[in-house]
Amino acid sequence: MPPQSTSTTSPLSNEKKTPRFSPDLVTVIFVLGGPGAGKGTQCGNLVRDYHFTHLSAGDLLRAEQAREGSKFGEMIRGYIKEGLIVPMEVTIQLLENAMAEAIEKRPDGQGKFLIDGFPRKMDQALMFEQTVCPCKFVLFFDCPEEEMQRRLLERGKTSGRSDDNAESIKKRFQTFEQTSMPVVDYFNSQNRVAKVTATG
Repeated sequence: MPPQSTSTTSPLSNEKKTPRFSPDLVTVIFVLGGPGAGKGTQCGNLVRDYHFTHLSAGDLLRAEQAREGSKFGEMIRGYIKEGLIVPMEVTIQLLENAMAEAIEKRPDGQGKFLIDGFPRKMDQALMFEQTVCPCKFVLFFDCPEEEMQRRLLERGKTSGRSDDNAESIKKRFQTFEQTSMPVVDYFNSQNRVAKVTATG
């Protein structure tokens, strides 16, 4: 049986919450890096070699916006198109649901998760650790902006993703620099960052 939530407060309250999953049973690694830094590719290698479950916040949001009857779909579409960060309550709920689904399939109630492209802001990091599960460390892919842009424009020729165009890419770089780098710095100050040079 997976560990059950002991939290009785609403997700939006400021009261102290107990994380739903114990870090003794569940390993969470946040995977961060600018758009096009190669996070998805490297996560695939870690899944293959170390049997992690790869959860992409972006993929979960795109799947939710396409899901028939989703109450969040239209809102998510607007945020993604503008290169903005989707409200954290939505993203965290989708991640928590996906983790619970994976853990429920295991008789020991354990799980190992690579969470790709999340947290994008400090408040997301803090809320996830308080309500879902503390993160073991951050895997940070360090890549020059010019290289990331080249990769994304190349990918845009075949990906069909609405945000793989020059204007959206520029907005995504700005958003990452302003809001996500402080997250990396915060975890780095706690010696919880493993840095990967992602230029190859």
